[in-house]
Amino acid sequence: MAVRTSIQLISYSQELVDGQPLYVSSNCLPVKALKYEPAGHAFHNAALKLFGCEEDDTTEADDQKVGNDKEQVYMPSSDSYSSKGKKKSGADGKQQDHYALLGLSHLRYLATEDQIRKSYREVALRHHPDKLANLLLAEETEAAKQAKKDEIENHFKSIQEAYEILIDPIKRRIYDSTDEFDDEIPTECAPQDFFKVFGPAFMRNGRWSVTQPIPSFGDDSTSLKDVDNFYNFWYSFKSWREFPHADEYDLEQSESRDHKRWMERQNAKLSEKARKEEYARIRALVDNAYKRDPRILRRKEEEKAEKQRKKEAKVRAKQLQEEEAARAAEEERRRKEEEEKRATEAALQHKKNKEKEKKLLRKERTRLR
Repeated sequence: MAVRTSIQLISYSQELVDGQPLYVSSNCLPVKALKYEPAGHAFHNAALKLFGCEEDDTTEADDQKVGNDKEQVYMPSSDSYSSKGKKKSGADGKQQDHYALLGLSHLRYLATEDQIRKSYREVALRHHPDKLANLLLAEETEAAKQAKKDEIENHFKSIQEAYEILIDPIKRRIYDSTDEFDDEIPTECAPQDFFKVFGPAFMRNGRWSVTQPIPSFGDDSTSLKDVDNFYNFWYSFKSWREFPHADEYDLEQSESRDHKRWMERQNAKLSEKARKEEYARIRALVDNAYKRDPRILRRKEEEKAEKQRKKEAKVRAKQLQEEEAARAAEEERRRKEEEEKRATEAALQHKKNKEKEKKLLRKERTRLR
């Protein structure tokens, strides 16, 4: 088949241009590519090479051969916004604060959707490039004016990006999950400082609870029923917090459907590991508080004293029972001894009477003779 040389196909290999089939292999079954142009990221890279915007590595053919024999290792791009919705970095490489850009630093995750919309309208109107055109006149050189113009436009784009993330429930949840947060768990405290140390810790972590509002931590006079409800809630705590990981793969960079599924499995493993660590952290907080809660300690002391009292009462009851049994046994022994004594005396008296009768009988016989 003749190939039109006036039209050059954007492709990786000369075999495709000449109409020859090319067999390639990836982490799935072999695939036959025949006169197909690349698409997606492959099209973009091939176009850059075609127009000379990217250096052509002479060792590319060798690398492709090695890549066909071995599984390619995917390295995620640190500049991309991953499928999990991580926070983007600003122009200076730092993560921008979306709430600060919209003037909601004092509310942050507590800001409502209406507050976000209202604040965005005000901030966007105030920092729109058309509103700040007069600032360019203050610059003397054209380079300074261009730099100032770029700064204004980049700031306005950052405001738009912040609004797009915060107005979307899923993206905002992921952003709030990665927002600055104190994960420290109190371990030791003086008994008199228990409520001052652990109260704020529970309030701080209560923001992640699926169930709102969370029960109150209470004070030293809180009823034991409310205290039990509080700890039951935290021992069955369910968190909405997302756990985007720095090593997660960007699904948009996947080369095939199987590669994408593999990325999803790897991301799920990282998320599951982070989720387990988070629940272990919450469990440590609850355990530390439960061990040191003066209300729980008082109840344990009362239960221990009640248990000791019941034990002592049981011992006393057993002792009384044993004493009563010993007294009854002693009385039974005495009664038997008295009965035996009376029986013996009665037998002796009966014997004496018989002896007396015999003696009288002998006397009477002697008189009769």
